[in-house]
Amino acid sequence: MRPNDLALLRTPGVPTVSPDGRIAVVAVTRLDLEDDEYRSQLWAVPTDGSASARAITDGRRDTAPAFSPDGRWLAYLSAEKGGKPQITLLPTAGGDARRLTSHHLGAGAPVWSPDSRRLAYVARVPEQGRYGTLDGVGAEAEPPRLITTLQYRLDDVGFLSDRRAQVFVLDLPADFADATAAAPEPVQITTGDADCADVAWHPGGGELAFVSARHPRADRDLVRDVYVVRPDRTGLRRVTRSRGDCSFPAYGPNGNVIYLTAVPDLGADGLDFVARQAVPCRVDAAGGPLTPLLDPELHHRGDESPATVLAGDAVLVGVERRGAVELLRVPLAGGEPQTLVDGAFTVRGIAVGGGVVVATIAHDRSAGELIAITPGRRRLLTAFGQELGATGRVHRMRERTATAPDGYPVHGWVTVPPGPGPHPVLLTVHGGPFTQYGWTLFDETQVYVSAGYAVVQCNPRGSSGYGAAHGRVIRGAWGDLDAADVLAFLDAALQEPELDAERVGIMGGSYGGYLTTLLIGRTKRFAAAISERAFTDPVSFVGSSDIGWFFPDLYLGTDPARIAAQSALAGADAITTPTLVIHSEEDWRCPVEQGARLYVELKRRGVPSELLLFPGEGHELSRSGRPRHRLARFEHVLRWWARWLPTPQNPGEGSAARPGPAAESMPEARGAEPFDGVLGGEPLTVRATRVR
Repeated sequence: MRPNDLALLRTPGVPTVSPDGRIAVVAVTRLDLEDDEYRSQLWAVPTDGSASARAITDGRRDTAPAFSPDGRWLAYLSAEKGGKPQITLLPTAGGDARRLTSHHLGAGAPVWSPDSRRLAYVARVPEQGRYGTLDGVGAEAEPPRLITTLQYRLDDVGFLSDRRAQVFVLDLPADFADATAAAPEPVQITTGDADCADVAWHPGGGELAFVSARHPRADRDLVRDVYVVRPDRTGLRRVTRSRGDCSFPAYGPNGNVIYLTAVPDLGADGLDFVARQAVPCRVDAAGGPLTPLLDPELHHRGDESPATVLAGDAVLVGVERRGAVELLRVPLAGGEPQTLVDGAFTVRGIAVGGGVVVATIAHDRSAGELIAITPGRRRLLTAFGQELGATGRVHRMRERTATAPDGYPVHGWVTVPPGPGPHPVLLTVHGGPFTQYGWTLFDETQVYVSAGYAVVQCNPRGSSGYGAAHGRVIRGAWGDLDAADVLAFLDAALQEPELDAERVGIMGGSYGGYLTTLLIGRTKRFAAAISERAFTDPVSFVGSSDIGWFFPDLYLGTDPARIAAQSALAGADAITTPTLVIHSEEDWRCPVEQGARLYVELKRRGVPSELLLFPGEGHELSRSGRPRHRLARFEHVLRWWARWLPTPQNPGEGSAARPGPAAESMPEARGAEPFDGVLGGEPLTVRATRVR
C-alpha cells in the first residue's frame, strides 16, 4: 500500500441475515480523501453465492443494518454530511427509505421487537443549554461544569454526566407509505445519572434488558450489570449482582435465561481488570450469579458483533487465538465448543438467520469478506478487497516463533518487501498491552513494507490471545518480560538474510509508544524511533487520563520506587535516539502532556526530535481519525523514516539510500500477492465485487 491507497480500503462491518437465510446485508466503509470523511453504504448478497454483492443504499454514511423478524423491513443508521446518525427504515419489498429519528446527538443501532412493530435503541440525551441545544450558544459560552465523580469523561466521547445514554423505544409508522404523516415520537424508557447500553428484547416483547452501572460503588469500580425494564418504563430491576463487567444481553428462546458476554469476576473491589477475559455467560432472567460457558482463563472474545449471537441451542462467538479470531459454536447447555472457522483469519462480525451463519472475516490480504456457513460447507460471498489487492501492493505475513532469554516462546510475524534485500527493519509494538497483532490487513504494516521496510511485530507477554496467564504476568513489572520478548523476537528475525540488522527503527502507539520510549532509553541500537500517543509517565497519567484513576495502580502498582522503575519518562534522560513524537490534541486516553513532556525532555538536550500534533483528534487517530489526518500521519511517518532509514522506495531529501532492492522490484511491480479468493486453503469461486 501507498498512503493514498487508504482510499481503496473497503471495510465491511457486522452483517445481518434475513429471517429465511437467503440474503445478507452489511455496511461497507471507505475513506473519502477528497471530502475528508468516511463513506458507507449497505450491500446485499445472496447467501448461496448466486449473485454478486450490490449496493442497496446511497447515503453518505449508512451503517448498523438489522432485518426485522418478519423480514419486511431493514432498519439501519444513516448520517447526512455533517450530521448525526439517525434510525432509518427501508421496506425490503421495494420503496424509499424513511428517517424515523432526529436525536440531537444521534441514535444508536436499532434493535427489533419480536413482533417487528417497534425498535429499541440507546441515544445520548444532552443537557439543555449544552452541545448546541441552544442556538447561538457554542461550547465556549456554556456554563462551567462542576465535576464530583472520577468517571466523568471518555476518550472519543467527551464529558459524560451532561449527556447520558438512555434507552428509547420507537413505534413504526402506522402507514409507512404516507411520507407526509409524522413519524411516532420515540419514548425514553430509562432515566438517571448512568449510561445505558446494549438493549435487547424479551421474546414476549414485554421487557427490555440493558447494561448499566447503577450500584452504590459504580463510580469507583468497573462493574456493569444487566438490568431489565418494561416498555412502559415500569419494573426496573437488576438481574446480575456480580463482580463482573457485563455486556450484550440476549434472552433465550423462552425468556427464562439471559445469555451475555462478561468478564465474570473483577475481584472484591471490582477493579481487577488486568488480563481478565470476556466470555459468553448465562444468568437466570429472574436474577442470580453468572455462569461462564467458556473458561475465562483460556478464552477471550475478540469479534466486534454488538450482541451475544444465539443460534438455536448454541452461542456463536469469536475467540482470540494466537493472532487469529476463531469462530466457535458454544452449546448453551455446556460441553465442548465446535470450531467453525480457524486458521489465519480474524472473525470480525457474526450473524445468523434461517439456519445460515454469515461472518465477516479478515485476513492479511483483505480488511474483511463475508462467508456463509451451512452444515458441511463454507462459501465465500464477496471480494471487497479485490481492488486493493489488484494493485500488487498487498504483502503476505510470515509467521514465526522466537525464544525469550528465559525460554518462553514469543509468537509473531515478519513481512518483507519484494526483492533480495537486505531491507531496513521497522520493529512495531502494539498498544494495550492486552491486545494482539494478528491475521488481518493492517494498513500500517502494508504501507511500511511498500516503502521498502521489513516489518517485525510480535505478541509479547502482556498481550491477549494466549490465555490470561500470558497477559497477567507483566503486572507490576512493565518493561521486564515484555521488553525481553520483543527484543528476542527482533533478534531472531534479524537472522534472516533479507533483513538488515544494522539498520533498524522502532515505533509503537499507546502501550507500544511506552515500550518504544522505554527501550530507546536503555539501548542505542535503533537508528530512530517514533513514539505515538504514548503512556510515558504513570504519575501524571493518574490525574489526566480518562482511565488514570485505576489503570496505573492495577497494572504498575502503587509503590513509588516500583512505579519509577517502570516509567518510560523516568529514563528519558538517557535517550539519544532521534525520536518523532506523535500525539492528538484531544487524546483523553493518553493525554497530550504525556507526549509533550517527552518531546521537551529530548529537545532541551539537543536530541534530534519533532512533535507532530493533530488538532481535533483523540486516541484513535490512526484507526478512525479524519481521512486526511490519517493520510498526513502516514506522510510524516514515511518522511521521518526517509530521513533516518532511507530506501529506494522512500529516499530522503539529498540522501542516497544504501544498496537495496532495485526500482524494478518495488511492490507495485512484482512480489506482492493480489486477493485470490482462497479461504483456509480451499479454492472458492466468487464473482468479483467492485465497491464504490
